[in-house]
Amino acid sequence: MPLVLVVDDEEHIQKLLHFTLSKEGFQVLVAADGPQALEMARQHRPDVIILDLMLPALDGFTVCELLRRDPSLKEIPVIVLSARGTEEDKVRGLDIGADDYVTKPFSPRELAARVKAQLRRRQSQAEREKLVYGPLVIDRERYAVAWKEHWQYLAPKEFELLYFLATHPGRVFSREQLLDQIWGYDYLGGPRTVDVHVRYIRQKLEQMPGAPQLIETVRGVGYRFREPAQW
Repeated sequence: MPLVLVVDDEEHIQKLLHFTLSKEGFQVLVAADGPQALEMARQHRPDVIILDLMLPALDGFTVCELLRRDPSLKEIPVIVLSARGTEEDKVRGLDIGADDYVTKPFSPRELAARVKAQLRRRQSQAEREKLVYGPLVIDRERYAVAWKEHWQYLAPKEFELLYFLATHPGRVFSREQLLDQIWGYDYLGGPRTVDVHVRYIRQKLEQMPGAPQLIETVRGVGYRFREPAQW
């Protein structure tokens, strides 16, 4: 059952959404303020978040911004549900990363339909972002990698590095190119950072890290993801 986190400080809204969404087949969690919403999102990893903007302690705009900065939470669809219905509010909400914006008063059935639409969109995106090379599965939505059905959860930069290389099998990238792609042009660290992360990936995925199958070192140049036919 998909899990929806409802973030609203009005008790009657909490009860209404809990009843409606449960009836539609969802599991529902409720948070009443911003800090609690962030804590519950990190703990439970909901499939969709319904977020009010006028919250105590931490407003919804800030909550949404913090969600989008967290690598493990940034892909969760956020539907803003707010009494603030001006064009400026809607534009700001969408600009900071909300996927949809619903104004109060609202139709509970319509909101449930919007939740379902976000789930369909996320599923479609997840399928597009999953790389499968024989026994290797790289799942961008989960930031996880399976080798012969054994799942490993990589650190965000380790995953991004592996995913980038795997989307260009056979192509050689210099350490500087990988730094620019994964860490950004303004990163102050040196090329050694790439070597360290490749080593961590090999330790987690390779049966023999000293004789890697997946990421090959091209001496004097950089690294490449070996084409599956060469494994």
